Amino acid sequence: MQEANLQKVYLSLGSNLGNRIENLRVALQALEKNVGTIDSLSKIYETAPWGKLDQAGFLNLVVCIRAFLPNPMACLTAIQAIEQSQGRQRVEKWGERTIDIDILYWEDVIVCHHELTIPHPLMQYRKFVLVPLADIAPEFIHPILRENTRTLLDKCPDEGAIDEWL
Repeated sequence: MQEANLQKVYLSLGSNLGNRIENLRVALQALEKNVGTIDSLSKIYETAPWGKLDQAGFLNLVVCIRAFLPNPMACLTAIQAIEQSQGRQRVEKWGERTIDIDILYWEDVIVCHHELTIPHPLMQYRKFVLVPLADIAPEFIHPILRENTRTLLDKCPDEGAIDEWL
């Protein structure tokens, strides 16, 4: 596929069950096979849980992919298949998971669908998304809020712990 046809997609990955680093590695390999070529990758961060606090901490990262898929819904289908193949069970909102992959941005496209909202509707409230996103896309402009990643991070009310993972 020609480079001009590829879509720039930002994805957030997180894991807090099992071998977290291995879960991220396997997910990245599956994304390359089923979604597109990795263009850039943030550092990995150890983060406090968000939304449901009585669980183990997460390893999180953000990746930019040049997607060969035709649209965001096809990407969502591929991502959910990857999550399921890694044992992801959607039992409890914000609960523990082997792998979680969220679409943050699909270029500057806005999607409002009952199965998918892009940009991710809660990203501006989550340091575990904004810190790694700032590693690879500090100047990317949120197409609805009209502010870049650095500004969103500066305004983020999240006080959860986040540390670079070694």
